[in-house]
Amino acid sequence: MAGCRANKTPMEEKIKLSKASTAAKVDATGYRSIVGGLRYLVHTRPDLAFVVGYVSRFMEDPREDHLAAVKHLFRYVAGTVDYGVVYPRHNGGKAELIGYNDNDMAGDIDGRKCTSGLIFFLGGCPISWQSQKQRIVALSTCEAEYVAAATACCQGVWLKRLLQEITREDHRAPVLRVDNQSAIELAKNPVLHDRSKHIDIRFHFIRDCVTGGRIILGHVGNGQQLADILTKPLGQKRLVQLMVKIGVEKIKHEDQASAC
Repeated sequence: MAGCRANKTPMEEKIKLSKASTAAKVDATGYRSIVGGLRYLVHTRPDLAFVVGYVSRFMEDPREDHLAAVKHLFRYVAGTVDYGVVYPRHNGGKAELIGYNDNDMAGDIDGRKCTSGLIFFLGGCPISWQSQKQRIVALSTCEAEYVAAATACCQGVWLKRLLQEITREDHRAPVLRVDNQSAIELAKNPVLHDRSKHIDIRFHFIRDCVTGGRIILGHVGNGQQLADILTKPLGQKRLVQLMVKIGVEKIKHEDQASAC
């Protein structure tokens, strides 16, 4: 891909790929090798997490349109090869653990399952992120957001325990910001009713955490939902806005910094 024309986004905004594609087959071994290499980048590039996870769904029987999406991603990487997560020097004080979670309702056209995204910040810097297709078919946006919040809750509780083990200090409960009021109310209400009795009991773990003070739920508007970048392909303007907010920036090397 050397010398290729760089793309402004990792994936076309409105594109929908399917396992039932009728396009010509491509070499599966080569496809898996390429996507497998891209997965390493996700550890330092949260802006790539959704797209890499998305194209990974077609490893069993890749087609030309799937490979075209991978090539589009490569052209984006080529144009942002010097980008990464920037961790500024902390100005002191106890860093707060804050998480965001979101989901794309029925974004998977094959099984109509949702894609959940979560990202946690410590002291304003991202330390953990994930983009993953849910294992169940949600019957409503409330259920989809509730399941996504339960997954993020597990991650937040684990991160708090890890921090306490490392620092030997007590940390306040993580704050989890969700953009669906119904899901928040469902997590705070210990009573099961018609709209929630079908939800698998393992997802009600979040209720126990909220009641026990191990997680603090808060509402955030759609425009401020930072996990949006982990659930679906975005346009250039929205993508750049979220990249700045989650700390993905162009890395200045020491020689460049000294010249400024």
